[in-house]
Amino acid sequence: METDTATRWLTEKEQCAWRTHLEVNRLLSYQLEKDLQPFGLTLNDYEILVNLSESEEQRMRMSDLAAATLQSKSRLSHQITRMENAGLVRRESCESDRRGLYAALTDTGRETMHKVAPYHVDSVRKNFIDLMSPEALDALKTSLDPVAGHLRERRARG
Repeated sequence: METDTATRWLTEKEQCAWRTHLEVNRLLSYQLEKDLQPFGLTLNDYEILVNLSESEEQRMRMSDLAAATLQSKSRLSHQITRMENAGLVRRESCESDRRGLYAALTDTGRETMHKVAPYHVDSVRKNFIDLMSPEALDALKTSLDPVAGHLRERRARG
């Protein structure tokens, strides 16, 4: 493999930090997903339920929900179909735009959120928050804010 002399390769310290980040991200997602399984939910399901439960009228345009969950419209449509079949959400027509659709939280979806949220928060605490000091959490947020801002800007530009 030929190396590009213009490439700024990661130092050992940078590579260690990067790989630790990737490992924590994968392991934490795996554990959170595993902890939602007894409720018949995936992490994607839970994220959709959270977005809907926190939105005005507990519904969102499908395009906005796709953007909020970083899913393609096609993938979200399949996800919503599965969640509709489980009775958690329903599609509603958009009065102002006949082509637009909303995903809306059902009573079952709302009840599921109320039941599952305490277990999910406990999992987040047990597997992340409580393992770090308040100072470490502050430092983590401070460190990640510029990365999140940069990535949000790039996403907005397309």
